[in-house]
Amino acid sequence: MTDQVYPIGTPGKKWGDAEKHQWLAKQLVKRSYQEHVVAKLANLPAQFETQEYGYLKYADLPVVKDADNYPLFIIKSVHWRDELPTILITGGVHGYETSGVQGALRFALAHAEHYESKYNFIIAPCVSPWGYETINRWNPLAVDPNRSFFEGSKAQEATLLMQYLKHNNINPICHIDLHETTDTDNSEFRPALSARDDIEQKNWNIPDGFYLVADSQNPQPEFQEAIIKSVEKVTHIAPADETGCLIGAPLQQFGVIEYDARPLGLCMGMTDAEYKTTTEVYPDSPRVDDENCIMAQVAVITGALEFISGSI
Repeated sequence: MTDQVYPIGTPGKKWGDAEKHQWLAKQLVKRSYQEHVVAKLANLPAQFETQEYGYLKYADLPVVKDADNYPLFIIKSVHWRDELPTILITGGVHGYETSGVQGALRFALAHAEHYESKYNFIIAPCVSPWGYETINRWNPLAVDPNRSFFEGSKAQEATLLMQYLKHNNINPICHIDLHETTDTDNSEFRPALSARDDIEQKNWNIPDGFYLVADSQNPQPEFQEAIIKSVEKVTHIAPADETGCLIGAPLQQFGVIEYDARPLGLCMGMTDAEYKTTTEVYPDSPRVDDENCIMAQVAVITGALEFISGSI
């Protein structure tokens, strides 16, 4: 597959404000953050509470409707104990990646209470609610939140979460960031990236199945392996392509590749957690459905927790 001609911008020229505004004007609300995410928070077990950690402030952008409908929420252990290790779970950093959001919520609603005596939990189920509603990878400024977790970031989605963790002195032992790789990565998001930045896309691989992205600076291969073993009880693991890669990155072990998280501004790289991973579910496979994708994300979390329980 070669670079596609994207309908916005001029080939050979990076986007300016005019092109970004043109892109933003084409984005439409397609589903409800309030209905799919916020309403579910009322059903949390008694061991957990919600805290609002900010609002996305996009009201100055005229085509972003109902900007005040994007409060950001953390799910937090009520009976916080400093002597317990803390688990950080993030979903919806890319808002369009549905099972990351719903997997974080499902774990909080149905599974987290089984572990509350062993861990403190901080769960941000939907970091990018505008992206969730518009089924988008970027935020309204055409910025990718999952390349924006660094000091001085212009992505409110990243900055507000980092500020919450810093101000509350949250130092997790484990950070699990829930994502998907979808067919729209090729049909929409890679072509848009190519047009925005005037770069050639060299990778068009969409793996058929689940895989993990470890932090190359702290890969924790046994931790990643334990998660893969947990997930493969629920869904299939992506095989490497003919070059031994997944999405252009060399396979490190079955179902696992690595990125250097912090320099890339990845959400996974924003803390010094001993154990960290980014999940990638493939919801467009004919072998899965929505429920299977959600349960794959839950299996990541429970597999990680079981591994850590045996390691500390």
